[in-house]
Amino acid sequence: MSMDAVAHAVAEPNRRAILRVVRDGERSVGEIAAEFEITRPAVSQHLRVLHDAHLVTVRAVGNRRFYRARPEGLAELRRWMEEFWRASLATLKIEIERDLGTNPTDQSLSTATPQPTTRPQSTISESTISERSEP
Repeated sequence: MSMDAVAHAVAEPNRRAILRVVRDGERSVGEIAAEFEITRPAVSQHLRVLHDAHLVTVRAVGNRRFYRARPEGLAELRRWMEEFWRASLATLKIEIERDLGTNPTDQSLSTATPQPTTRPQSTISESTISERSEP
């Protein structure tokens, strides 16, 4: 299944909620529908979209259908998102190191003498705190 179909399926809030309901185990359509304020046919339509995107499995027992999440269906989308996070986190790490002067590749900052930080003085005294805590 394409990543676009998966992204489309999880873009809708009710479908994400349905995935949470079936994440930990198999549930019937009726059990799933009982969790929502939308109609049972609407839940069935959402389940069809999730199934078509390979995000849930369905097992038929007589005339009942049981659904379970397929976390592996999110694998391609997850890899794509992780690429963004890795790049963003690497950039953030470089910026933080630059701000702290700990980036060994930035000689101009790493040799600078760190300036002490000062904390603002509190305007609340200990007597004020004890007065407020008394009944």
